[in-house]
Amino acid sequence: MEYNIEYLKLLKEQYPTIQSACAEMIALQSLMKMPKLTEHFMSDIHGEYESFLHILRNASGVIKEKIRNIYEHTLSEKDRDTLATLIYYPSEKLEVIKSEVPDLNDWYKITLYRLIVVCRLVASKYTSERVRQMLPETFGGIIDELLHADIDFGMDKEMYYNQGILSIIELGQADEFIVEIAHLIQNLAIGKLHIIGDIFDRGPRADIILDRLIKYHDVDIQWGNHDVEWMGAAAGSLACIANVIAISTKYCNFDCIEDGYGINLRQLTMFALETYADDPCECFMPRNPNSVNISRHDEVFWAKLHKAISIIRFKLEGQIIMAHPEFHMENHLMLDKIDYDKGTINIEGKTYELLDKNFPTIDPDHPYELTEEETELMHSLRSSFRNSEKLQAHIRFMYSKGRLYRVANDNLLFHGCIPMTPEGKFAEYEINGMKVKGKALFDRAEQVARVGYFGKSASEDKLYGQDFLWYLWCGVGSPAYGKNKMTSFERYFIADSETWTEIKDPYYKLIEDPAICDKILREFGVDPESYSHIINGHVPVKIKKGESPIHAGGKLLVIDGGLSKAYQSKTGIAGYTLLFNSHGLLLSAHDAFDSVKSAVSQDNDIHSSLDTIDMAPRRLLVEDTDEGRRLQKKIDDLRALVNAFRKGLVR
Repeated sequence: MEYNIEYLKLLKEQYPTIQSACAEMIALQSLMKMPKLTEHFMSDIHGEYESFLHILRNASGVIKEKIRNIYEHTLSEKDRDTLATLIYYPSEKLEVIKSEVPDLNDWYKITLYRLIVVCRLVASKYTSERVRQMLPETFGGIIDELLHADIDFGMDKEMYYNQGILSIIELGQADEFIVEIAHLIQNLAIGKLHIIGDIFDRGPRADIILDRLIKYHDVDIQWGNHDVEWMGAAAGSLACIANVIAISTKYCNFDCIEDGYGINLRQLTMFALETYADDPCECFMPRNPNSVNISRHDEVFWAKLHKAISIIRFKLEGQIIMAHPEFHMENHLMLDKIDYDKGTINIEGKTYELLDKNFPTIDPDHPYELTEEETELMHSLRSSFRNSEKLQAHIRFMYSKGRLYRVANDNLLFHGCIPMTPEGKFAEYEINGMKVKGKALFDRAEQVARVGYFGKSASEDKLYGQDFLWYLWCGVGSPAYGKNKMTSFERYFIADSETWTEIKDPYYKLIEDPAICDKILREFGVDPESYSHIINGHVPVKIKKGESPIHAGGKLLVIDGGLSKAYQSKTGIAGYTLLFNSHGLLLSAHDAFDSVKSAVSQDNDIHSSLDTIDMAPRRLLVEDTDEGRRLQKKIDDLRALVNAFRKGLVR
């Protein structure tokens, strides 16, 4: 037999008889004919936890659509909206309803029936066994009974069904039951969640988002450049730590660092206030896209912190660039090009006047060396990052559930780009002594990124890996970044916007060609003739300027629509969600989210427009998915076991 008898003997421990093996095969073959579950794709969340959590709660509008399908002719739009809000925010909405409804018992009875009907519909794509695995511990048994009760069998069953509802109300458990079934509906509405990068930075609380993702029933993550920047900071990279803090000060966002992760910034504060006491730091005034309530005094205070950590950042980045010529990032070196007496800088033969000429911590003869105070400060910050239990738990989760790319159900997912030449070939780069391109570049980069965190302490490979995590954040050949440079220094210090230009990798022009997309899919082992797509984030789609998220006739989709408030003025919308259900791909474009308070009190939802992008050639079943291929392997194994039983090879 093709199968190893020893393996079949081990399988026999789980299925000891022909009957048990056949019963499992029957169950699996039936499951293969179920419709595939709905996958949700989100990208570039950037700490916008309220918007993100609301989109999870409403499943990108899917739950409201289910309610409309059921109750369009029996409930008013207002009542449907109230039912939807109850599912999104059950605890909060119950408090509002209980203060308004005169006959609460009657409302409970009607509402429990409605919630069970909605739950039954969203559960219809799952097997009974899978639904039972997702049931809450407290009311799982009664929810299971109510979901699978068939009142068409007669009066006895209907009485049993009705009595279950009445007992929940009479025993004072209706509120708890509503909360549990609402959360179950939310979970069932999304079969699988794919995050296409950039959970961190700009928005207020990436830590809250990760708290939710850790508890989520089925999620994977494709690392974005802002993610690897935080991964590098957690690993101990001083350059990544400086970048993380610089971005936080730039966007008036200390809550995530201080409240979320308990990072101590006291020493930085003292250093900044002492070093830049009389410096207005005008070029470093923070942005405030999240409308944080701050005074002019606080703005000036944060600007001093912003400048202090930014100068340190440019020094540390320069040290890495000079230590690794293979990174080809010499165009980022600026501090050695400044004439400190004249307050000018010479870039590629052209001289520019600096907007800020005060550099008290820079030695012109050794511009990339940290002062003793800066060195002590950065080692203190490194200790704080390394010793933050919550941050380390979140980053280990990012490594556990995350990758630079993933192939999921014939869709290729990655955050940034495949580095390419203008001629459409895969560009080659050197990573830790190995020249790689295409898929091999992703694989090698991911391996080195993992060593940067998990490698042996102070080993040469781990130190290289930490530098490489910084390179992934902003490097010219980084598949998570995809530009020729990051012009942060130029934007701070030079008025001429010509110097701010960041040239995108040729990939971003080439992806309009379906042949290039097919070439990329083949490189990653995906048949381009199958129902396959490339799904990216990273580059905000500027709807205002007529840009489209759809490329190469629907072969490639960019789903960064501006969930971050910092981008919404440019994009014109507030984010995309891509849905992949059994019928095909649907793109949901979202308007900005107001607030949880508004959602609960006024039933305000995120307005989402859902458009069909690409219909599948036929309805997709479990057998058409990665899960189906895994199940088919198990069926083949079981069939081999049955044959071995019948031939006497296994008793």
